[in-house]
Amino acid sequence: MKAAIFDMDGLLIDSEPLWREAEISVFGSLGVPLTRELCRQTLGVRLDGVVRHWYGKYPWQNESLEVVEDRILEVVSRLISERAEPMPGVRETIDLLREANYELAVASSSPMQLIRTALEKFGITDFFSVLHSAEAEDEGKPDPAVYLTTMSRLGMDPTHCIAFEDSVPGVRAAKSAGARVIAVPDSEDLSDPRFADADVVLSSLTEFSLDQLQ
Repeated sequence: MKAAIFDMDGLLIDSEPLWREAEISVFGSLGVPLTRELCRQTLGVRLDGVVRHWYGKYPWQNESLEVVEDRILEVVSRLISERAEPMPGVRETIDLLREANYELAVASSSPMQLIRTALEKFGITDFFSVLHSAEAEDEGKPDPAVYLTTMSRLGMDPTHCIAFEDSVPGVRAAKSAGARVIAVPDSEDLSDPRFADADVVLSSLTEFSLDQLQ
């Protein structure tokens, strides 16, 4: 392995609760009876896919899908700036990989605006040689495009890449791209059998060691 590619939301930063808060607020104003549990259905999905999903189930009037995306993005960006915290073990994992001369990248479903906001908040932007958002691809995760582009920009063969993911769509995207995958699901999802597709499953990045890359 020569490169490590990280998802962002729920993996590098504890932002999934903030996404849920924003989605429940914005969709609720449109009459969509979203709950914390229902939000889990779209975990790891690109924002436009989330909006299309709930519009398909609870079509609303007077607001375009693009406007709803912008409203959610505005709320999430503010919440991340105000309240986001790094996930446990993030800095230690980054330090281990850098000391082992791994190239680091981010491949996220979040828009680039949020990727930069989050990484800059924690002062870790310069640790990553590539930042890539699925907003630049025709399809979001579980389509592998965001990973394939990131690998291309790194100049790395997929077999030389390790991906860190916290969602089922993310694991599927990384595996389809040919990477070895370390999954770090939320505690509520740890027993989900779909994470068996990953090569390694951890309950936290605090459990990560370089031995898991073999």
